[in-house]
Amino acid sequence: MNLGISQDKYPADTLLRSPTSSILEKATILPISAWQRLSYNSVLLSCQFYPSCSNYGGLAISEHGPFVGLAITADRIVRCSPFALEYHYDMNGEFHYPDYRLIDPLQITNTKNNSTKSSLIAAGLSMILPGSGRIYAGRFRDGLMGMWMVAISGTAAYSSFQEKKIIKGNLFSVITLIFYSGEIYGAYRTAKYYQHTNANSDLN
Repeated sequence: MNLGISQDKYPADTLLRSPTSSILEKATILPISAWQRLSYNSVLLSCQFYPSCSNYGGLAISEHGPFVGLAITADRIVRCSPFALEYHYDMNGEFHYPDYRLIDPLQITNTKNNSTKSSLIAAGLSMILPGSGRIYAGRFRDGLMGMWMVAISGTAAYSSFQEKKIIKGNLFSVITLIFYSGEIYGAYRTAKYYQHTNANSDLN
């Protein structure tokens, strides 16, 4: 993404400086910028994907706005699990050299779909039960991860309200809504794009 300005050490800072980003987008990207100051300086926090989840999220917010962008970011966070490498092999995914991270661009150019699963049905299932749309689309473990993220954040919100901790409850409610939206988007995207290819073919 060419923003017409010099690149910063932390990519989210470049988005914050972009004249095309709205105030709301910059406010949403600001926590990502703070996170990159940790993740970019710790091997333990290095992301397995290329671009990293923080860069992916920043670009999603910059290109699609904060509301859709956060849902897209939540989908990526759910997919950034111990199962990502196996799923990447299933799709004959490409690797970024020299660090061998899993290439997973925001915009998918290869729209070939080998699945008979409906992306609309997948999205509808996740509206009813978060995670079920991914399971329907063939990614059982991603579905469980998404279900778990919504359940954990939702439980934290409920417990906070029960304890009369309104600010904390509202915060976790927003997080729950983001992951819920991410499950709907993720189920749709999984059924449409993330499908098995020929397991015997070579990696690109």
